[in-house]
Amino acid sequence: MSETSGTSGTGPRLRAVLDGIPTYKPGRPAAAGGPVAYKLSSNENPYPPLPGVMERALAAAAAFNRYPDMGCGELVAELAERFGVPASHVATGTGSVGVAQQLVQATAGPGDEVIYAWRSFEAYPIITQVSGATSVQVPLTEGDVHDLDAMAKAITDRTRLIFVCNPNNPTGTVVRRAELERFLDRVPSDVLVVLDEAYKEFIRDPEVPDGCAIYRDRPNVAVLRTFSKAYGLAGLRVGFAIAHEPVAAALRKTAVPFGVSQVAQDAAVASLRAEDELLGRVGSLVCERTRVHEGLAGQGWTVPESQANFVWLRLGERTADFAAACERAGVVVRPFPGEGVRVTIGETEGNDIFLRTAEAFRKERY
Repeated sequence: MSETSGTSGTGPRLRAVLDGIPTYKPGRPAAAGGPVAYKLSSNENPYPPLPGVMERALAAAAAFNRYPDMGCGELVAELAERFGVPASHVATGTGSVGVAQQLVQATAGPGDEVIYAWRSFEAYPIITQVSGATSVQVPLTEGDVHDLDAMAKAITDRTRLIFVCNPNNPTGTVVRRAELERFLDRVPSDVLVVLDEAYKEFIRDPEVPDGCAIYRDRPNVAVLRTFSKAYGLAGLRVGFAIAHEPVAAALRKTAVPFGVSQVAQDAAVASLRAEDELLGRVGSLVCERTRVHEGLAGQGWTVPESQANFVWLRLGERTADFAAACERAGVVVRPFPGEGVRVTIGETEGNDIFLRTAEAFRKERY
């Protein structure tokens, strides 16, 4: 191309809205061959795939020269039966975060607002800004819980979507039934409320509602779930939403064609059919969560009661030092600089190393 043709060599013109989008930070892996032996930085399930899942996934892999079922027909039917909802109310995507992005795309654009608590799931500001919408971040209470009154007061005529992460990532705290229903009663019917329940299976508090029960008589409520956490399929990227037909139909329109692989679909179906084994594994992780929480409390830490598969330590300016101490000891945790660390409940040995490190750190620094 000659110097006089076209425009100056500045490259393609990209959307200005992309400037300043925060980068999603995955949990750091355990260093291969290094001192770190346990990865507690991502909310993964430490157990291998459930019985029958690997066999089903390997069988599907034999045909990956073919496109997957774009409608995820078998998986949708299985989910509809499992949750007692019409198949037309189920929509799938690449993990619950993929479905969350589809929901934002379907509801919000430039000039619109998306409300969520902060700190909460760090993908929310990213997917909001990508759509061109404006984030409205409502601080958590001093107890690291959603401030639903403040979130209701933040609603304006530009609000299009509200995320309620329950349990909340990274604090593990929950919104209970009565307060959630009061909040929903205050939300205009044309504003979509998304109950992000990625950690639903780990909840033991009987006052925390099942979003699938809440959504049934509220057309402006959608529920997000995932196979990445309790079901142990984080590497396959499959999640789903349960929502009334207009919202579910919008999700199908905004989905990436063939986004959920056949391996992921078949593994998810097999996982649903191994629920007894799943519940046993989740029960073991909940027991380990209780042990870790009690251990931290016994050391003198103030730790929010977690209903997820992780615990949260608010460390402020000591966050980076604590994360470094954990890494030296042999575990990697997820630091949020200047705020705190999230620590996944993993293998017993890794949890023990974390507890010993927390005890030593507290004696040295407090």
